Amino acid sequence: MMDTNAALADWLDKGGRRIGQIVIAKKNDGWELRHADDAAREDLHLFTKSADARPLANLDDAGAYRALKTAPNLRHGWRLVLPDVASVRSALDAFYPAMIGVQLARERGELVPVNLRDTLARQTGMYRVTQRLTDAEAQVLIARSCCSDGGCLKTILWRISPELPVNSLPAEKFTARGGDEWPLLCHEACNILVAAARKVVKGDTKEG
Repeated sequence: MMDTNAALADWLDKGGRRIGQIVIAKKNDGWELRHADDAAREDLHLFTKSADARPLANLDDAGAYRALKTAPNLRHGWRLVLPDVASVRSALDAFYPAMIGVQLARERGELVPVNLRDTLARQTGMYRVTQRLTDAEAQVLIARSCCSDGGCLKTILWRISPELPVNSLPAEKFTARGGDEWPLLCHEACNILVAAARKVVKGDTKEG
């Protein structure tokens, strides 16, 4: 079984150059990461440690905390120069937690998408009320929360239920690009979406 460092090295060797909003370039004996929007800029602040990725990933341009690391609001103005693939992998784990491992699990046939209804059925306590979310409410909520241009960059692999796909987002939201871009995959609705579902239901019904 190929480990994450080896898999990342293999992808880079084959021309992989982008993950989410980050572009990766070979620089002398190492690698450089920067925001894709900053590809042509020469006035970027230099960082040289993989540990620098975490604070870079935590705040957006306005200094607000990024609760969802796959939201399309990664801060600009930096470049991260690292010596080897292992440090690149460590940095990417901070920018996009678990995303390297999730894709490798998919390639091995081990990634099992979980339908939204199954995720909500497991909720207890204050989140049990999310089980009352209607299909129509779910479609609207997913369109608002998961859209790539303002919500989340991940490719959605799950359905609302076995019989009901998500049809409130463009078709490309459900197809990973691959090639020179490492995919960001969503195989189960996240806690942020579940919390948003609770707010939707609480607006119409009483929790009980």
